Amino acid sequence: MFRAVKPGAGEGGAAEDSERTAVFRAVKPPAPAAPADDEPVDSERTAVFRAIKPGTASPAAPTPGAAGQGTATPGAAGQRAAGQRPVPPVGAERASTFVPLRSDDTPPVRPSTGVPGTPPAPPVRTPIDPGVRTPVTRESPERTTQQPLPPKPPLDMLADLTNNPPPPPSAARTAVRRFKIYAPILVLLAVVLAVVQLVRPLPKPTLKVTANTSYTFEGGAPSLPWPKEGQAYMAAAGLGPVGSFGEQKPVAIGSVAKAMTAYVFLKDFPMKKGEKGQMIPVDKTAVEDGKKETEGESTVNNLKEGDKISQEDALSAIMIPSANNVARLLARFDGGQEAFVKKMNDTAKELGMTNTTYTDPSGLDATTVSTAEDQVKLGLKIVEMPELIAITKKPKWIDPTGKEWRNYNDLVPFNGSLGIKTGSTTKAGGNLLFAAEKKVGKTNQLIVGAVLGQHGVPILGTAIAASKNIMLATQKMLTAAPVVKKGSVVGYVDDGLGTRVPVVATADVEAVGWPTLTIAIKLADGATQLPQTAKAGSEIGMLTVGEGASQVKVPVALQSDLTAPGIGKKLTRVG
Repeated sequence: MFRAVKPGAGEGGAAEDSERTAVFRAVKPPAPAAPADDEPVDSERTAVFRAIKPGTASPAAPTPGAAGQGTATPGAAGQRAAGQRPVPPVGAERASTFVPLRSDDTPPVRPSTGVPGTPPAPPVRTPIDPGVRTPVTRESPERTTQQPLPPKPPLDMLADLTNNPPPPPSAARTAVRRFKIYAPILVLLAVVLAVVQLVRPLPKPTLKVTANTSYTFEGGAPSLPWPKEGQAYMAAAGLGPVGSFGEQKPVAIGSVAKAMTAYVFLKDFPMKKGEKGQMIPVDKTAVEDGKKETEGESTVNNLKEGDKISQEDALSAIMIPSANNVARLLARFDGGQEAFVKKMNDTAKELGMTNTTYTDPSGLDATTVSTAEDQVKLGLKIVEMPELIAITKKPKWIDPTGKEWRNYNDLVPFNGSLGIKTGSTTKAGGNLLFAAEKKVGKTNQLIVGAVLGQHGVPILGTAIAASKNIMLATQKMLTAAPVVKKGSVVGYVDDGLGTRVPVVATADVEAVGWPTLTIAIKLADGATQLPQTAKAGSEIGMLTVGEGASQVKVPVALQSDLTAPGIGKKLTRVG
């Protein structure tokens, strides 16, 4: 320990040091004094460095001229003669003097007792050569060389100041110190995370299916009575193809092309139920074209220039008596014949009719070609237009003048036939795109077929007869099978946080098909977003069997209550 001692402290200051360490003291220069036998000058058993104030005497040494004191302190000359460093006069610059007190083996020097007498002679000091190391002996005290020490950690420095050594490092102390540092940070982060978890939006519930996503009807593959020539194709709406016959290559289709004309016009000018649609002016060309019946064309020959014909009557004219002049009139009304034919071809591409090309709206041109498969693709879209099917299934049409025109499709109105469109030319032969329906269980199943390239006599009659055989055979093989029972679990609502509430079918579900057919079963959300909470029995989705116009739909409902997530789930959710 380094300690500054006030001058005049005397023996009391020396007696207070009990530590066995080197002590720096600021004291007055010691006066020579005779050693006493009763008390040592210092109780330290080590060398003591003292800073002696020049011009002052030791508190234990007699002061010259003082009462009761002995002889005065020797002067500078006497000090030099004795080998001591001269004491600077009063007022000179203050300096520190290295004074070795004693070694452990040197007899203690006792302070003066105040009895008059000559003080003991100070020890002879030898000048110190910095380059020579003085050996430590009993006669010469050990000299300590001070070296700069590396900086200590703060705790060690605090221990030096308080004279309390730092506790030795240990794993427990390290762990406690780290806990004290990081615990508040972790608590703050946990609070922030909890607040974020509680206030951020909840995930949207989703509806997922657990029932089988398909159903296959048992039995052997069906066999249909196909025609002897040409090509044919049969399919069921929402169920897929039933079968096909012949090479599906593009051939002339005649007035079957008017099915696309009617479809495109209705897409451009939709009709509402009970309305007659657009009023179309009759132009001079339509009147002149009506006289071409003498050239073998099918026309309506009683139109008058300047009159107007309703959209419903115009569609009836092209789909029932197959009026070429009215088909061209509709094309001119809807942007011109060239632009309208482009629309027909663009629509064919949209429907996947890859082997179809239209060159005129009536089908009179032999360059208007297609396949039975492509025409069935169009027919499956037409049966989804009730306003058009309401026209094609009529056995006759009465025009605005009261004239009756019969439907060339002799299949209507028998056996659930829905008509669609006939077509015949010398080059194309007899052709028919037809549709029919059959009640199977609770489902009104729609079927669509096409027969092309029939050259028997009569050509159109041959095509109609072949179509009838295929239609009746397909209707006969249609059957219903139970797929889902009422109350059966078909899926669940997932709230996104681990809760799943089962959903059940609200009615029996019967699928319509034929042996070997596989149909799809889908579970979809309702028209609105799924709620976060709902009571048991709430309808929240729809189970759909099949596709298209003949699909079966049954609502699904919650089996139990759908409740909002609790605080625990909100705090522990991930993502």
